[in-house]
Amino acid sequence: MKLVQYRMKEGNRSPNTAWDREGTAARGEEAALRLGAVNRNGEVIPLSFSGTMRQLIEKVSHTPEYKRQIEIEAEELTSSLPMSQVTLCSPLTDPEKLIFVGLNYADHARESGMDIPAKPVLFAKYNNSIAGPEEDIWIPDEVSQCDYEVELAVIIGRTARNITEEQAVEHIFGYTIINDVSARDIQLTEGQWTRGKAIDGFAPMGPWLVTADSLRHPDELSISLKLNGTTMQSSNTRELIFNIPYLVSFLSRTMTLKPGDVISTGTPPGVGMGMTPPVWLQDGDVTEAEIQGIGILRNTFKRGCQCPEHK
Repeated sequence: MKLVQYRMKEGNRSPNTAWDREGTAARGEEAALRLGAVNRNGEVIPLSFSGTMRQLIEKVSHTPEYKRQIEIEAEELTSSLPMSQVTLCSPLTDPEKLIFVGLNYADHARESGMDIPAKPVLFAKYNNSIAGPEEDIWIPDEVSQCDYEVELAVIIGRTARNITEEQAVEHIFGYTIINDVSARDIQLTEGQWTRGKAIDGFAPMGPWLVTADSLRHPDELSISLKLNGTTMQSSNTRELIFNIPYLVSFLSRTMTLKPGDVISTGTPPGVGMGMTPPVWLQDGDVTEAEIQGIGILRNTFKRGCQCPEHK
């Protein structure tokens, strides 16, 4: 099942009431953040749940049978919205944690000039970095070396604390795509990664969340990224150094993972930094991050200090 967060485009109406990004009362019909499921025709079926995707995942974690109710709605409701009438938002807009794994493909570590890590290299981004599919990503004037990184992201479905690798799969709600946009000139010159990673809009996510039962082999997915139509990254998630069960278990040993938390599992080789000469994102560039079984996350990059509110 593919689940989305969306807003109605101006002039269109949906029969469902919903909450906005912060989970409070909607300020207007177009501003309201809604939940839906994508049917086989690529149309959005509005769901009755009022809240954010994180709140839905929390409800399912406490009431597992509610997921079946959502599935029934997605299967039986006949009213649907064409994609032309909606704006897809990031499938998660309010996670408690947004955790990224660096250097998790051996060949990417080599192209970065870094040793293959003995333990996962971790860093965080925050909700200010979240952006949606098709959303413009603004490159700050201070950044001259803006880079792309396609990544498979894991969405936690149940509270996980000190769990084993064998238990990890039971705690995963689904998967999505993230582009871990990075300012290399800041990341690699300041002795820490946060300021060069956690920039506004630098974690576009989507186009939707695919539930775990619909993506049964996340360790065997083709993963790629195109820049202006040219393939720059192409690999398979089987090349991960630390696989998904290990990462979930490893993180849970020292921090409690909550429903809706996002773990982005790392990027394969082909990033702009590794090219000769390096390829940096420029004003007007379009990236298409694609993962088998999920879809395509497309974003356009613009240069400037103007940073509109992210979806």
